[in-house]
Amino acid sequence: MNRVYIALGANLDEPQQQLADACLALQQIAAPDSFTVASLYRSKPMGDVVQPDYINTVASFDTSLAPLALLDALQHIELQQGRQRLERWGPRTLDLDILLYGQLTMASERLTIPHYGMHQRSFVLVPLFELAPELILPNGVSLASLLTPQYQSELEKLD
Repeated sequence: MNRVYIALGANLDEPQQQLADACLALQQIAAPDSFTVASLYRSKPMGDVVQPDYINTVASFDTSLAPLALLDALQHIELQQGRQRLERWGPRTLDLDILLYGQLTMASERLTIPHYGMHQRSFVLVPLFELAPELILPNGVSLASLLTPQYQSELEKLD
């Protein structure tokens, strides 16, 4: 079993419901009693595409799926919820990204772990810290050392 951390984001078709549905689907691939999810946060979209704000969170669970099998499972969930890959950083019904897979470091054509952009994204770091404040990343850096006051101010925590 490996502990994984998955970023969830949505900004179309009732984003909060999209994330709730995704969490139910993720629980189906998680080891029993291992699923946890952080609070929901509202964030501004990345890039130059005009679109609604995102709702984001991070989920964590144990899995026996290999990294690429996990990626396939996540992409299946995205497709089941209407995901279309039309433009980079464009609006989407659901985005699921593998942030961490245990202490694994890998880079392939399809998958890079840890996620290549997680260090610069408040909508990833803040909910990840909520779940695992003592987390040490595969490169030996503590998650806490990456958080800045600016990251906290960029997000709106939802109830």
